Amino acid sequence: MSVYDEYEYVPQVIIRDEKTGEGVSQSVSKEELAAVEEREAWKKAAEEEAARKAAEEAEKAASESAEDSSSEGFWARLYRGLFKSRKSLREKLAFIFSGFSEIDDDFYEELEEVLISSDIGVQTTEDILDDLRTMVKERHIKEPADCRELLIESMKERMKTTESSYDYVDKTSVVFVVGVNGVGKTTTVGKLAQKLRKQKKKVLICAADTFRAAAVEQLTEWANRAQCDLIKGSEGSDPSAVVFDAVSAAKARRADVLLIDTAGRLHNKKNLMAELSKMNSVIDREYPDAYRETLLVLDATTGQNALVQAKEFSEVTDITGLVMTKMDGTAKGGICVAVENELHIPVKYIGVGEKVEDLERFNADQFVDALFAEEEE
Repeated sequence: MSVYDEYEYVPQVIIRDEKTGEGVSQSVSKEELAAVEEREAWKKAAEEEAARKAAEEAEKAASESAEDSSSEGFWARLYRGLFKSRKSLREKLAFIFSGFSEIDDDFYEELEEVLISSDIGVQTTEDILDDLRTMVKERHIKEPADCRELLIESMKERMKTTESSYDYVDKTSVVFVVGVNGVGKTTTVGKLAQKLRKQKKKVLICAADTFRAAAVEQLTEWANRAQCDLIKGSEGSDPSAVVFDAVSAAKARRADVLLIDTAGRLHNKKNLMAELSKMNSVIDREYPDAYRETLLVLDATTGQNALVQAKEFSEVTDITGLVMTKMDGTAKGGICVAVENELHIPVKYIGVGEKVEDLERFNADQFVDALFAEEEE
């Protein structure tokens, strides 16, 4: 209702010309005034909507810029972390590619030795060389130096991840994080919680490692930093009981992702299997519709020992993804290729430090490029 409704005509109303923008004082009817008010209201709403969209675009651009900057810093740290692996591999490969005049059995034998000594492992090296022989034949490659790019191509193809590798992020999910003590498992849970929170996900953390008091304290600090709720039990309590409480809380609070930190040390493989089986049974019974993800955390500096750990854990639980940590140290980069190739489990995340931004989704192309880069150190 207009304030002028009691009048048939409204004297001296300013009507602004649409073309010139100049205001003209004139009397108008109530119908004309209503039309003017409606037009002005529409224009105001349109201007506010445009301003809102502009603000959203500016915020998105700033976020993407910050993410790009963080990502660049991350891969620069990875590049430094792979220095020893890269230096050794590059020098040895340079000798082979330039020292042989033809691609023969001796060439392949030398290349095999180099790859195995670079923590790529026997089985993966054989698979890569089989690929290489096939590509050399199909593409009619004659020069040993041309094999370098074929080698890089083969490694990248063996480590590809797809967007479906991260389906759990957009579903109501339960994520178990497993691994031996000392690999950075609890820190990974904290970093992952932070990353998911930045993606506007509601995250709940469960401290199911009840055997190590320091793990709960560390996880409490990460939960506070990530502004996530933490479900924990007393030291030495039954991990499955803690998981039960966490599941109940996750459902009641409508959490998007429940992250579960598990114990890194049990007496033997049988105990490990029994404990993980009990916790999985709780999830199956109490949260059957939840999407399931199990991430195995491995220390990249341990080389072939990481492959051994991956094989052992794969025997007792269904591993859906790998997290390679400590890539900022003297990382043995070839192990990433070996673990993924032999166990057919994708590397999903890679860590290069203790800060929250030091955990990133794995990018096979960037990783292999950093491993083979020829730039001067």
